[in-house]
Amino acid sequence: MPQEQDHVDRVQAQWRSERPEVDTSPMGIIARLHRIGDTMRAELISLFREHGLGEGEFDILATLRRTGAPFELTPSELAQQTMVTTGAVSKRLDRLEAAGLVTRRENLQDGRGRVVALTASGKASIDNAYEAHMQNEDRLLAHFTAAERKQLERLLRSWSLKLEQ
Repeated sequence: MPQEQDHVDRVQAQWRSERPEVDTSPMGIIARLHRIGDTMRAELISLFREHGLGEGEFDILATLRRTGAPFELTPSELAQQTMVTTGAVSKRLDRLEAAGLVTRRENLQDGRGRVVALTASGKASIDNAYEAHMQNEDRLLAHFTAAERKQLERLLRSWSLKLEQ
């Protein structure tokens, strides 16, 4: 019985027909990761919206929450940990502060800087959203057995470490 073909298989076949001398095997991985990533991101953003958050807002709240009590960081620390610019962090913080999910106050150790903290409402919001997020990610991985998940995680970690070097 022939193996079912996906979009990437069809694209590779077209390239093999047009340029048989070029190895299309890397596309079999990279293009699929790209397509899967786009699908996953759309699924995740949809869930964040159900919780009244954008992707960036979720990221800021989650970063503050996972740091532990007192759930505070400076804007520059948030930028480093979320890997966005301080300008992007500032816009996200404006929206989160307006929603009552974070506060900003003067940094007592550095009078020039600010400290961002989760409010009680922000902590409750991210706790609910995070739990739903993990359930959603579990649903998205339901196709895999536990052993396949471990294998995939191991392979992706190895690749990630190489790319980070």
